[in-house]
Amino acid sequence: MRTIDFTPLFRHSVGFDRLERMLDSAMRLDDGNAYPPYNIEQLGEDNYRITMAVAGFGEGDLSVSVEDGTLTFSGKQEPKEGAAEAVYVHRGIAARAFERRFQLADHIEVRGGWLENGLLHIELERVVPEEKKPRKIDIAGGQKQLEGRKAA
Repeated sequence: MRTIDFTPLFRHSVGFDRLERMLDSAMRLDDGNAYPPYNIEQLGEDNYRITMAVAGFGEGDLSVSVEDGTLTFSGKQEPKEGAAEAVYVHRGIAARAFERRFQLADHIEVRGGWLENGLLHIELERVVPEEKKPRKIDIAGGQKQLEGRKAA
């Protein structure tokens, strides 16, 4: 079953249309590819880090981009000029090209990244605009007079 019908929830709740889109998107993008492995860490209340194991890739072999709320990692090793083709007895370190995508939540911004010891680190921060932060609504007591009418 590739689709889930959330129609009954629409009558009683607000916001499930977004949940449906996210679930549908996740089911379409999941191709079962686990390469390269990665971790997602929460460093604080609003700070996160994605760490991806990219052994054998240099800075020039990697690309990280953000477009329309999607963070995309890609890597491709170019063959070294003049290097002889190696003959492997066992090859356990993958050198294949890859592309991995992450859908960023609302208000998540990429702050920077670095490559260290075969691990690519990308720092993320949630920056909620002031108008989107929760606020308290004061409720006035007593009767309010409607325009053009006297309060009963």
